[in-house]
Amino acid sequence: MNLSGTRKAATLLMSLDPKTAKELIKDLPSDKVEAIALELAELEASGEMNAKVQTKVAREFFKHLQGNEDSTVMTGFGVKGFINSMLVSTVGEEKAKQIQNQIKKVTEKKDVFTEIRLATAEELLIALENEHPQTIATVLSELPPKKSQEVLLLLNDDIRGQVVCRMTSREAPGRGVIEKIATMVSSRLKNFGNEVVVEKPGKWEDSLRKLAIVLNGLEKELRDKLIEDIQKKDEETCKKIRNLMVTWEDIPSIADRSLQEALRSIETKILAVALFGAEEEIMQKIKSNISERVAASLDEETSLMQEPLPKEVLEARENIVNPLREANEQDKLRFVKRE
Repeated sequence: MNLSGTRKAATLLMSLDPKTAKELIKDLPSDKVEAIALELAELEASGEMNAKVQTKVAREFFKHLQGNEDSTVMTGFGVKGFINSMLVSTVGEEKAKQIQNQIKKVTEKKDVFTEIRLATAEELLIALENEHPQTIATVLSELPPKKSQEVLLLLNDDIRGQVVCRMTSREAPGRGVIEKIATMVSSRLKNFGNEVVVEKPGKWEDSLRKLAIVLNGLEKELRDKLIEDIQKKDEETCKKIRNLMVTWEDIPSIADRSLQEALRSIETKILAVALFGAEEEIMQKIKSNISERVAASLDEETSLMQEPLPKEVLEARENIVNPLREANEQDKLRFVKRE
């Protein structure tokens, strides 16, 4: 590996838990800490964090330290927060602010997309709001794949399709245009400051989930009336609330008899797909409520099954949850516990 000592040090720190990393650098002079912090920031912003390189550097370090090639620690951490914490604990708060500002200036000179890559997907969604699909596609093409994917998932269906098509174009914008776009988006991100509170995806759904549980605990007559009121106002929201009254995660909370009745209509193949990657508590709950014959058939189906697609797993789980929802609407579903 042709890595500089500073790059090796930064790569190693990214392979360790924050506490261990801080212990390693606590006695270094401030200029060395600043250099390592800069490398960390560049690695984070560029999306060039390579797990294989991290592993090799960590093994090299521990081999040198302990003479044991297998003693690696790979827990990882949030780089942006770690850099700040590392600097404050090593050189003090005032010096840490100076170094952070210096890091920002240097990385922005090297790469106009630095500020954009360090932003959250939710912040980028706001910064790109109402922009042309080509502009969004240009930004996403400059992001690490994972961040690009996160932003794509937040876009509405129509825009998402247009953006993806633009990302396949052979005619990429010129570097001058790309830099203008980066400057515009970076400027918007800076203007957010601490004044903008970004609503993370799922917050609305979380509120609906809480409402669904509240409604579920009411007498059927009152519950149905309230749901009807919601439906008159917003049919789509009403549908979401109905679905959120019983979810896959609720299965451990459902009484055995109710679950047994719902599972009787489920094919073993669907059950096997639904349980792929399921949490242990849910898996044990379902397996304890099927017959020995079905359990044996399930084991056989699982052993022969190819790894399902995420979409197939979700569909299979919906097939199990739907009869539970129907029983709940009829006031026949019983729970043993519920948060």
